[in-house]
Amino acid sequence: MPGTNLTRAEAAERAKVVSVQSYRVELDLTEDPRTFRARTTVAFTAEPGTSTFIDAITASVESVTLNGASLDPAEVSDGERIQLLGLAAQNELVVESTMHYMNTGEGLHRFVDPADGQVYLYSQFEVADTRRMFPVFEQPDLKATFQFCVTAPAEWAVVSNQPSPEPVAVSEGVARWDFSPTPVMSCYVTALIAGPYLSTHDSLVSSDGRTVELGLYARRSLFEHMDAEEMFEVTKQGFEFFESQFDTPYPFEKYDQLFVPQFNAGAMENAGAVTFVESYIFRSKPAQALVERRAITVLHELAHMWFGDLVTMRWWNDLWLNESFAEYMSTLACAQNTQYTNAWTTFVAGEKSWGYAQDQLPTTHPIKAEIPDLEAVLVNFDGITYAKGASVLKQLVAWVGQKEFMAGLKRYFDKHAWSNTELSDLMVELEAASGRDLTDWSERWLETAGVNTLVPRVETDDDGVITSFSIEQIGQEGHPTLRPHRVAVGFYDHHEDTGRLTRTFRVELDVDGELTEVPQLVGRERPDLVLLNDDDLAYAKIRLDECSLATAMTHLGDFEESLPRSLVWAAAWDSVHDGVSPASDYVDLVLSNVGHETDSTAVQVQLRQLDTALDRYLAPEHADEVRARAADTLWDLTAAAAAGSDHQWQFFRAFLRRACTEAQVDRVAGFSRGEGVPEGVELDTDTRWAVLTALVAAGRAGTDEIEAALREDNTETGAIAAATARAAVPTPEAKAETWRLVVEQGSLPNSQQQAAIAGFFRVHDDALLAPYASRYFAEVTGVWRERTHELAQQIAVGLFPRSATQETVDAAQEFLDELDPAHSGLRRIVLERQDAARRGVRAQQVDAAARTESAADGSDSER
Repeated sequence: MPGTNLTRAEAAERAKVVSVQSYRVELDLTEDPRTFRARTTVAFTAEPGTSTFIDAITASVESVTLNGASLDPAEVSDGERIQLLGLAAQNELVVESTMHYMNTGEGLHRFVDPADGQVYLYSQFEVADTRRMFPVFEQPDLKATFQFCVTAPAEWAVVSNQPSPEPVAVSEGVARWDFSPTPVMSCYVTALIAGPYLSTHDSLVSSDGRTVELGLYARRSLFEHMDAEEMFEVTKQGFEFFESQFDTPYPFEKYDQLFVPQFNAGAMENAGAVTFVESYIFRSKPAQALVERRAITVLHELAHMWFGDLVTMRWWNDLWLNESFAEYMSTLACAQNTQYTNAWTTFVAGEKSWGYAQDQLPTTHPIKAEIPDLEAVLVNFDGITYAKGASVLKQLVAWVGQKEFMAGLKRYFDKHAWSNTELSDLMVELEAASGRDLTDWSERWLETAGVNTLVPRVETDDDGVITSFSIEQIGQEGHPTLRPHRVAVGFYDHHEDTGRLTRTFRVELDVDGELTEVPQLVGRERPDLVLLNDDDLAYAKIRLDECSLATAMTHLGDFEESLPRSLVWAAAWDSVHDGVSPASDYVDLVLSNVGHETDSTAVQVQLRQLDTALDRYLAPEHADEVRARAADTLWDLTAAAAAGSDHQWQFFRAFLRRACTEAQVDRVAGFSRGEGVPEGVELDTDTRWAVLTALVAAGRAGTDEIEAALREDNTETGAIAAATARAAVPTPEAKAETWRLVVEQGSLPNSQQQAAIAGFFRVHDDALLAPYASRYFAEVTGVWRERTHELAQQIAVGLFPRSATQETVDAAQEFLDELDPAHSGLRRIVLERQDAARRGVRAQQVDAAARTESAADGSDSER
C-alpha cells in the first residue's frame, strides 16, 4: 500500500521540509488486550506554509491538534498517515490514537506465556514499525529526542532506552513510569519492553569514568536458564575492546539486554535496551556453535551503539554502514578479546559462506545498495549487507592497517556523533587517517556486485617440480568486475609419520586482473594440496586443482589448523553448489571427514549443507540409496563420538533429521522408549521433541502423541515444537490443515507460523506436497498484499515449492512474468528461490553424469 511503503524520494522531500526536535509519547497499557492508547506530542520546525505527513498505523485516531487547531481525524488520517497542512516555522502536533498490539514480532508485540498466563510486551521497530506504536516521522534521518511515559500494571518491569525511573502509583495495581528524554536518535532504535520480566544486574566503569549499569531480563518461566555470568563477561569484554579501539566512550547511560518471546531476528540494537531472541537462553544442551554465535551477537549489537545508534545512515541504501561494521567488529572483538579466539574460522564457516551464496543470486547487489523504498530494504538484511560487507572490511583493515582504520573511525565518530551520514563521510575519514586514496577500492568493492573466483593454474615437469604457477581470476556472469585481492598461497603436505596435513610453504601477493603469475613458486616441488586464499585474506571463491581435491577427499580432517580446513570445506561446497562437482562426491567428503572437524560451527554448517545436497542435488535415480547410506553413517558418527561431546550431540540430531529406512526409524522409536540412547546423549525436553517429530514425519506417531507432549511442555518453546510436529503429520488432511492455518487463515503468531512451515516439508513422500506447488503461485501474491512484512516473507520464502525440477523453474518464471512490478520484495524472493531450484536441476544433472561416467569406467575395467 502506498501509505506504508515510504519511498526514498518521499523521505528526502520530507527531510527538506521538516526538522524534528522532540517526541513525548504517553502510553496506557492497562486496558484492552487487543489495543492500547497513545498520546503523542511532537515538536518540529518546518518551512512556513508547507505541508507534509506523519506516519501512523492506527486502530483509530481520536483527535489531531496542530498548533492549537483541532483537525478532523476523518479528513486527515487514513490509518497509515496523518496529513499535516499549512505548517508554521515552529510546530506542535498532538495526536490521541488507539494502536494495535501485534503478534507478528513487529510494532508493540503482545505475548501471553502459556506456562503461567503472564503478559509480556516488547517493541521491534526496524525498519519502519515505530509507527505501529505511536505517530512518528518514520525515517532514520529525522532524529529527535524521545520521552516515554508509560502507564502499566504496578508489578511489571518497564524498560526503555533511558534508565527506568521509580514508578508512581496511579491507582490500585497501576503505576506510571516517566522516563527522561533520550539523546538525539533515530526512531527505529527507540524501545519499550514491559511485563513481569525478572532481571539481574551488574555494572562497569566506562572509559570516561562513568558507571554504566548493566541489566539482563527474561520471562519468569525462562529466567532460571539465564547464563548471566557468560553474558556479563562477554558484554564487559566488548565494552573494553570497543572503547579502546574507537577511542570513543560508550554513548548512552545504561545497557540492558532483554530476551523476548516470538522474536523474528537474532537481536536488535535498540539504544541501551537490546532485545534478543529467546533461543539464546538454553534450556537444553546447545551446540557449542550456538554458544559462540550468541557471544558474537552480543558483541554485534554492542558495536551498533556506535555504528548505527550514535551515527546513523541517512537512508537505507547505507544499511551496510551499520550491519557490515557491526559484523566485522564483533568477530574482531571475539577473536582478540574473548575466549572465542577461533572466531575468524567460525566466520569463514558460517557468515562468509552466507555472503558467497547471496552474492551469486540473480538478486545480488552492491554492498552499497540502491534502496528506492521500504519494501526494498525489508528484504535487504542479507548475506551481502552482513557477511560480504564484513569480509570486505576485513580486507580493507588488512590493507590500511588496523591502527589507521580505527583512527579513521575515531575521527568519524567525533565529527558525526548524533547525526546521519553517507558512505562518502566515512571514506573521507579513513583516507585522512590512512593516507590512502580509497576511491578505486570503494568503486570496485562497495559499488559493484558479484564474487570473483580464483583458480590455480599449475604445470610441473616429470619429477613433479613446478614449472609454471599462476592464479586465474574469473568474474561472475553478469557482474564481470575483476577486483584487487591480497592473497596467500599455502602449500600443504601429508606426513605419513604424524598423519597430519601441514603447511610447508606460504607466499603472499597481490592478485589483480585475469591472470597473475606467481614466480616465487616455480622450482618448488608440487605439494599434496595447494590452497589459494590461505589465511582467508580475500573475499573470493577458490577452486582446488585435481590433485588437491584428491588429497582433501582423504585427508581433510588431518589439517593441523582449523582455518585452512574451513577454506577447503568452503571450496568443496562452492564446487557442488556451482554445478562443477557431483553432489555424491561432496556427500562422501562430508561423511568421511566431518568426524575429524574440531570447530563446532564448521560441523554445523557442513551438516546443514549436507542436508541441502541430500535433499536437492542428488540424481533422482540413486538419491534414496545415498540418503539411506548417509543416515547410517551419521549414526556411526554418533556412536563413535565422545560421550557427551558437541560432535555427538550434532550427529545425533542430524541422524534424527535424516532417518528414513524402516530400520533407522525403528532405532528412533527405541529412543522414545529410552532404548538404545547413546551414552552421553540426554533426552531432555527439546531432544524428546526432535525424536517425536522424526517419528511423526515417518508415520510412527501422530496427533495424540503431540498433544501429550505439549501437555508435559506447556511453554512457548513447546508450542513452537508442537506446531512443527503437527505440520509434519504425513497425511493429506494434515498438510491441508497447515496450509489453511498459514496461508488462508493466517492466525498463527510469527514463531509458530515459522515452525509450521518447517514441519510442512518434513516428509518422506514428496507426493504429499505436489498439490501445493501450483497453489503457492496462485496464492502468494494475495498473502504479500494482505499480511505484515514478517509474516508474508516467512510464507513467500518458506512455502516455495521444494522440488528442484525444471517444472518448478518454469512455474516460477511464469509467475514472475505476470507479477505486478510494484511487488519488488516478492519478486526478489521468488527470483532467489527460483535460482535455488535451477541450481538443484543443474546439480542433479552433474551428479547423474558423474554416476554414468563412473559406471562406464567400471565396465571398461571389467572388460
